[in-house]
Amino acid sequence: MIDALRSLAKEFADLETSLQDPAVLSDHREVAKRGKRLAELRPLISLLSEYDNAEAAVKAVDDVRSDPELLALAEEEAREAKKKLPVLLDQMRAFLVPKDPDDDRNVIIEVRAGAGGDEAALFAAELFRMYLRYGEEHHWKTELLSKADADAGGIKEVVCRMQGLGAYGDLKFESGVHRVQRIPATENKGRVHTSTATVAILPEAEEVDIKIRLEDLRIDTFRASGAGGQHVNKTESAIRITHLPTNTVVECQTERSQLRNREVAMNLLRSRLYSAEQERLAKERGDLRSGQIGSGDRSEKIRTYNFPQDRITDHRLEENFSNIPAVMEGKLGPIVQALQEKSQADKLASIQAKI
Repeated sequence: MIDALRSLAKEFADLETSLQDPAVLSDHREVAKRGKRLAELRPLISLLSEYDNAEAAVKAVDDVRSDPELLALAEEEAREAKKKLPVLLDQMRAFLVPKDPDDDRNVIIEVRAGAGGDEAALFAAELFRMYLRYGEEHHWKTELLSKADADAGGIKEVVCRMQGLGAYGDLKFESGVHRVQRIPATENKGRVHTSTATVAILPEAEEVDIKIRLEDLRIDTFRASGAGGQHVNKTESAIRITHLPTNTVVECQTERSQLRNREVAMNLLRSRLYSAEQERLAKERGDLRSGQIGSGDRSEKIRTYNFPQDRITDHRLEENFSNIPAVMEGKLGPIVQALQEKSQADKLASIQAKI
């Protein structure tokens, strides 16, 4: 493992050298990219230096055996150094796991009601509100892209954009089927019902990430529905874009301007296509499960919210969390952290198996 860590130190040195190259310095985007990587690796260089000093202290014992006074001092330093070595290795292991380059991106959040009728729509609305509250705690900016309300309350589906550093890294493990078990307000016999909602978390793509040809698009305009007064009734401002090669359909009707709706829809389309491509590549590497959402069936679940027992079970962690009211108010931190730590540990185990 230490050899792999030293190869990262060489990468650090090469990056420092490259930033003296005029060709690199003339490209501001490349300078920012390499500078960011340097910042990520700099703590490792400090830890490696401590590790080397500790190793040197251990080896120094053999060099002073002929001098009793120096030997006693060297042996004391060696004892301390031997305690530090495993601690330093543990701290450096994290650097072996490559950071997901999408983690710092903004996100597109899609929440849809699954199985369970009216109760599923209500639960979908509560999940969406939970993510909004989590975003507010992190001072992220939220932009609603599309929303379809359910007849009896709640939502059929909603799509929004969250803008903030680390948004995707925090929320990416929320993708999947969420199951709720509780007694609906309309249930007069006190029976617990089970419903589901599906969540997809997409990293927001930029134009440079995915190329879309105009000839591959079909763009339709239509009148917006829902609230909006006379504007809704008289103006065909809503936009629907179909990407013909993949049959991916997106639409936006939240803005008054047709041009703005088109910009928003194109951004959503890029993000969906980018996410699909990243998922395809990940499947080829064998490190991503099939699909993000699933069918919304009750049996497909990543997390269960059991309201009567005040228990949230994340089935990937095989761990339970309590205080559902706080979690539904956006207090997702402990669950997010546990999922990130498990992902880090799984990746590290995979890497160490190959070393």
